[in-house]
Amino acid sequence: MIKNISNLGDAALYCDFGNDIDQKTNIKVIKYFENINKKNIDGITNLTPSYNKLIISFDLNVVNFTELKKKIEDIEISESYIRQDQKIIKIPTCCDDEFALDIERLSLKLNLTKKEILENYLNKEYFCYMTGFIAGMPFLGDIDKKIRLERLETPRVKVPKGAVGITEQFTNIYTFESPGGWNILGSTPIKIFDQKNEKQPILINPGDRVLFYEINKKEYFKINGIK
Repeated sequence: MIKNISNLGDAALYCDFGNDIDQKTNIKVIKYFENINKKNIDGITNLTPSYNKLIISFDLNVVNFTELKKKIEDIEISESYIRQDQKIIKIPTCCDDEFALDIERLSLKLNLTKKEILENYLNKEYFCYMTGFIAGMPFLGDIDKKIRLERLETPRVKVPKGAVGITEQFTNIYTFESPGGWNILGSTPIKIFDQKNEKQPILINPGDRVLFYEINKKEYFKINGIK
């Protein structure tokens, strides 16, 4: 399943699953990530999965590259493996003009009305490929081809926390205020990342499925605790 395992610096393995960015490839990454986690292999200090790669950091005082590579190569993953705790998570999203910062740009570039864009975007299941960039930010795919668009030519210095954005085949949710170049079409009032929740700080994990549904401003502020 892993096409190649190579050195990444002195104390990391770079597991390459190919160049494809699709659910089939990403599920393989997730399978290895979860299986390695369960095995508690001595010397591994961190696992970093992405769309089609897995970086395994290790302690050179405990294990070397050759030993760890052999252990990873010996792992067998069943093709029928299904993650038992996979969740379908529903995300309320307000797409009022106050929050849909790039809806006019999207409408102009895509030659679609706001209503058509939202009809293509909402009420569709998205697959979580990975989390990262900022803590807990989910990278979700795959959006309808009709509304795929490149990033902003000039990224924003500040994208609001909770902003829901799209670019190319992906959609995401900003878990903190952050610089960013995604096209913003709404905002969610719920916490995607809660650092106070020690047991489960991240709401959306790789392999989960996400469904966005529209709410109005009154509902948005009510969920957010704002009168």
